[in-house]
Amino acid sequence: MRPLGGVERVASPLRGMVQRFAFVLLIGAALTLLVLSKTGNLGIERMRSAIFEVATPVLEVLSQPAVAVNQAVDEIRELIFLRDENMRLREENERLRQWHTVAQNLEQENAVFRSQVSVRNEPQSYFVSARVIGDAGGPFIRTALINAGLKDGLVNGLAAVTSRGLAGRVIETGRHASRILLLTDLNSRVPVVIEGSRYRAVLEGDNSDTMHLNFLAAAAKLSPGDKVVTSGHGGVFPPGLPVGVVSSAKGGALRVQPFVDYDRLEFVRIIRYAFPQPDEVRKGIKP
Repeated sequence: MRPLGGVERVASPLRGMVQRFAFVLLIGAALTLLVLSKTGNLGIERMRSAIFEVATPVLEVLSQPAVAVNQAVDEIRELIFLRDENMRLREENERLRQWHTVAQNLEQENAVFRSQVSVRNEPQSYFVSARVIGDAGGPFIRTALINAGLKDGLVNGLAAVTSRGLAGRVIETGRHASRILLLTDLNSRVPVVIEGSRYRAVLEGDNSDTMHLNFLAAAAKLSPGDKVVTSGHGGVFPPGLPVGVVSSAKGGALRVQPFVDYDRLEFVRIIRYAFPQPDEVRKGIKP
């Protein structure tokens, strides 16, 4: 054991010296190769090419385990995400089933009540879906161009809605295209009602991202979060279309944030709402 101990005593300082200067030697070798490569020496270029040819397959082999581990980690994360998403969708589907049952019961109950009090039903509504193909957003006008027109049964005044709520109304119709005046435009006026208190008002645009309520009763007390829907007065829009929520009610300035995100407006549905006009109601009645 003594000879081995002597060798160890001799090798330990040598190994420490090599480890101490290995990093410096590698840096020096790299700098030397870099300088020689700049001189255009053909031998250095060949040597570097040979090193690359030998090192490339070795590095590819060594990188395979890391690539496999990364792919496995990504697949595990995707499986975890899919499991959580599946659980969320199951819970949401169960809630929708419950609401569907509640809606069916309310619909049947509502039909019974209507038949008992002889309430006249609202006119039938029809939808025409269209894609937004252009817009004229700016400081002075806010409209949108859609790819549906007279050939699809559109006329001026029809309401344009999305899955979120009312977007505007048709103001110009051609054979194959129409223009919609958005709610936030300065020329937009919509009769609305506050859903909770049932106070009526007129929603006016002013070319900003929100709208303001006008002609509201002085006794009305609103607070942020109150929902605003169409009232159906005047026969312009069907009643009950979602419009927005009160976002500010300070200093008498009642601002409404629209439900529709106009920056991402892609498709709209035009409601063909046949509301009876006074002339049609009085037709055939003699004075």
